[in-house]
Amino acid sequence: MPLDDDRLTIDGDVHVSPRYLARSTAIGDPALAPLLDLGWELSHDDLGNAYINAPDRRVRLGYLPEAEDDGLWRINAYKAHHELFNAPAWGVCFNSDTPTEFVRAFTTALAAAYEQGPDVYLAAPNPGDKDQDPFRLVTPLLQRGWEFDKPEPGVFAIRPADRLAALEFTTGSLDPEGELTSRTARWHLWAGTFINRPVWYATASTNTPVPLLAAVTEAVSDPAPLPRWREETFSYAKRAQLTPILPPQSPVPTPLDIQRVAASRRPAALPAPSVPRWSTTSRPALPGPRR
Repeated sequence: MPLDDDRLTIDGDVHVSPRYLARSTAIGDPALAPLLDLGWELSHDDLGNAYINAPDRRVRLGYLPEAEDDGLWRINAYKAHHELFNAPAWGVCFNSDTPTEFVRAFTTALAAAYEQGPDVYLAAPNPGDKDQDPFRLVTPLLQRGWEFDKPEPGVFAIRPADRLAALEFTTGSLDPEGELTSRTARWHLWAGTFINRPVWYATASTNTPVPLLAAVTEAVSDPAPLPRWREETFSYAKRAQLTPILPPQSPVPTPLDIQRVAASRRPAALPAPSVPRWSTTSRPALPGPRR
């Protein structure tokens, strides 16, 4: 289903920095677009939840505003289309406050992986594989000043200097079902704090392909701010930097620009008359010869 460009525009009157302190735009279309553009099937249930299925039925995205919890976005992949009622090969969840731009980064990477085939979108992390090396996840964060931390036994984290966000990795064995239904997953990305809990979070199970998650950490750590409407920043305005978005201004004209404008407004010179015009200062005509 094609989407109008206006519905994909994320607008605002302030820039939020760092961008991971922004919240959702409450507009799902930008994150759905990369998959819909590939012809994935869109359907709805009676509650208003939306589901998108890949043509081979191996990947399914749920946009669930009417879910029983705050898991607004749930994306699962299966080894075969007939295993939809079995445990998925991997699963990712973004809660309802996750900035839409970060979900779109994931779905854009998923669309690219899907076009390459199941060997790519079902590939599990592998330190011996350059594309699936888990270190790719933290590389953008380290390059932008995030630092390693160990908040508790069995958990490694990497945080920005303000410590208002983190990417956590849990070691050891985990319950496969718990990874898909709770925040106890292999990868846990979160930012902000609100009543002792993250403002937004994302989880990914053990076998989630690394390039999909690397696209998210790249988007999260991007130094560019995100546009938001000021009235919607009440929950993080004290921690984030808000900069008004000013309308574009015309460039200051150069002296050459001023000369060109002046020349364009100067009246054009009149052409010389082909027949002399008579005036009161004209000399009288000379007398002609007598007959």
